[in-house]
Amino acid sequence: MEPTAQASAAKRGSRSVPGSDIDVATGLVHLTSVVQGLYARVAARHDLTPVQAKLLCVLLDGPRGMAELATCFGVEKAALTGLMDRAERRSLAQRSAVPGDRRALQATLTEAGRSAAIAFHAEVSAELSRLLSPIPPHERETFRSTMAHIIQRCGAGQ
Repeated sequence: MEPTAQASAAKRGSRSVPGSDIDVATGLVHLTSVVQGLYARVAARHDLTPVQAKLLCVLLDGPRGMAELATCFGVEKAALTGLMDRAERRSLAQRSAVPGDRRALQATLTEAGRSAAIAFHAEVSAELSRLLSPIPPHERETFRSTMAHIIQRCGAGQ
């Protein structure tokens, strides 16, 4: 432990918690890995890839145009077509014409896809809540608020 970290721990009258002296950027990278790993494990338990799980959760809010989905996923339409092909083969989602625009397609969940999305979302939400459960409620609220502010500023609310 660095001398300044030792002094800080001594001032608090406790031992340093592993990882408590990391900088914010490093902490965010580690937290990202923890959350992505958790997300992937839950997706696998539901026989989904993380990308398929995200697609189902995005479509829980209702039909989305293919161009909108491509933007949301940060991929070209061709890559999204492959993802939708696999979802359709598993009867999780379907494409249909957009009313009033016969050239555009929209993606929607099937009943099986809606059930899978709801089950996945419930389990991943419970796992993430367990991850945060040791944190006191007022600190969780501060974390939630800060996180929401960052997401809003970055426009990453997809």
